Amino acid sequence: MSPAFLITALLWVSVAGLAFAVAKRSAYWRLGRATAAGAFGWTNLLTIPKRYFVDLHHVVARDPYIAKTHVATAGGAIAAFALVFINYGLAIYSPWLDRLIFLAALIMLVGAVFVWRRRHAKDVPARLSRGPWNTLPWLLGSFALGLLLYTLLPASAMSGGLAIIFALLIAAGAFAMTFGAARGGPMKHALAGLLHLAFHPRQERFAAQGDVRREAVVPPTALKAPVLEQNEYGVGKPVEFRWNQLLSFDACVQCGKCEAACPAFAAGQPLNPKKLIQDLVTGMVGGTDAAYAGSPTPGIKVGQHGGEPQRPIISSLIEADTVWSCTTCRACVHECPMLIEHVDAIVDMRRNQTLVHGTVPGKGPEVLANLRETGTMGGYDKAARYDWSVDLSSPVAQPGKAVDVLLVAGEGAFDMRYQRTLRSLVKVLNKAGVNYAVLGAEETDTGDVARRLGDEATFQRMAKQMMGTLATLDFKRIVTADPHVMHSLRNEYRALGGRYDVLHHTTFLAELVASGKLSPKAIAAFNDKTITYHDPCYLGRYNGETEAPRQLLKTIGIKVVEMERHGKRGRCCGGGGGAPLTDIPGKQRIPDIRIADARSIGADVVAVGCPNCTAMLEGVVGPRPEVLDVAELVAAALE
Repeated sequence: MSPAFLITALLWVSVAGLAFAVAKRSAYWRLGRATAAGAFGWTNLLTIPKRYFVDLHHVVARDPYIAKTHVATAGGAIAAFALVFINYGLAIYSPWLDRLIFLAALIMLVGAVFVWRRRHAKDVPARLSRGPWNTLPWLLGSFALGLLLYTLLPASAMSGGLAIIFALLIAAGAFAMTFGAARGGPMKHALAGLLHLAFHPRQERFAAQGDVRREAVVPPTALKAPVLEQNEYGVGKPVEFRWNQLLSFDACVQCGKCEAACPAFAAGQPLNPKKLIQDLVTGMVGGTDAAYAGSPTPGIKVGQHGGEPQRPIISSLIEADTVWSCTTCRACVHECPMLIEHVDAIVDMRRNQTLVHGTVPGKGPEVLANLRETGTMGGYDKAARYDWSVDLSSPVAQPGKAVDVLLVAGEGAFDMRYQRTLRSLVKVLNKAGVNYAVLGAEETDTGDVARRLGDEATFQRMAKQMMGTLATLDFKRIVTADPHVMHSLRNEYRALGGRYDVLHHTTFLAELVASGKLSPKAIAAFNDKTITYHDPCYLGRYNGETEAPRQLLKTIGIKVVEMERHGKRGRCCGGGGGAPLTDIPGKQRIPDIRIADARSIGADVVAVGCPNCTAMLEGVVGPRPEVLDVAELVAAALE
């Protein structure tokens, strides 16, 4: 048997195995609900190269070691397979192409060695899954080594025995990449990952890479609006996810970067984003989680849960406390190199729990009832929302009276601590001579918390009520000191027809300083203090604004000392997603972890830009840095 025949036979068996793997896995994906008619077609496959080499590698490149490893391993494998197909599948048998195969195999082998080193180093990250993932470098290396040796030795010097040995080396790796992937082995992520890029549930994620305010119809961080009239009440069973969501779960590479970024996991609450995605894969295929070889969900033993495509997810596959532990901070999504949307899946499951079963833990039911009955989370009189501004000569928006800026306070306006921030902001607006008005007694809650708790019906009702109020007023821009309000008005209302130019107060104040309308001075009292800035998740990760607050602090003479996790990778305070209401217990509180970050750099002051962050960080017991909103610091610099 000639060596060339062996390689050719292996090639076609591998091609058959690849086709079998795609067919096998796609049979699982097709169990999911259909997407909108015409949403996807074969032309989506043409988007894979750009999304793979640009969008995906933009995330992978944050870890230079893995980025280079991935380029070598995946790039070498794809090049080697393509060259073997050309040279042997098309029966060209060119020695020059063999040399290129040798080069590609060598590059892949180097990459496999780097993968092995990462998994066998002294400081191997705890987030990495083990088990079959630890054998993967050996299998990839086997494939590369077999090809390398085959192309290195001339056919005349290769005995039948050597040819068979080389073929077995190649076959071991090829099996893992094809038939092994079909069975759910590690290499399924490569097949699913490429298709996931083409048929991603959030196509707007690739179209809106700049200003999320103006590009995509539905911005890439806004939750999808279910059609309630068509009984879209969330996800209760694996088959109720859309087919391309199931595909995305299969793309998980179990790197654990979501796990390492998750504030709930760090606090010991029963949520591990990586485990959750693997549980959903288990539910899609059917079986138990006994084979899972990564970090368990805190407080929940591996091997005690299982699922089937048609079986309810909650309790049998995933515990209810797991989905209610999420703060919706999107740290997991931001870190995921496979661009999986964990938060969308969690909110889908919450919707089912809330709309179908009515099971929201903690104070959630009370808050949702208050929103429906009074338009406020706390059941307050709406007319009292702006009582804090009566002595500041703040004009109230009136129909027919045009203003440049409409100030929307948000739910926090009923809280005395946040009122200090709002008073500072209004003083600054008055100082700058801004033509503004507050929304006044007509302001209702934006519905943000209702949506995060899964009550889509209440959210849509409140959003339409707020949009109706705004439609009666004449303004150019909306300014708010609450990133959650900003995100709802700017991004989430779009699917319902609401389009507004909404700015965070730090962005607007930075514009006022840049235009010369404000001339703040350095605050002498802070000259000897270490000041850091905490990025609100809904401002940084959700809306991409990380520079305006820092630039504003710089103009008042403050040099920000950064915490290890900052900017779009900042750690969550624990105040989003309704988490303070569901109040799922863990080993420690999320804000305690964030304050520990501030203490580690010796911070005297933590500057913030969100009322939720202020409340959570100030709620930390014991000695801690002072927490001040950026507006308070700017107001002090103008006195």
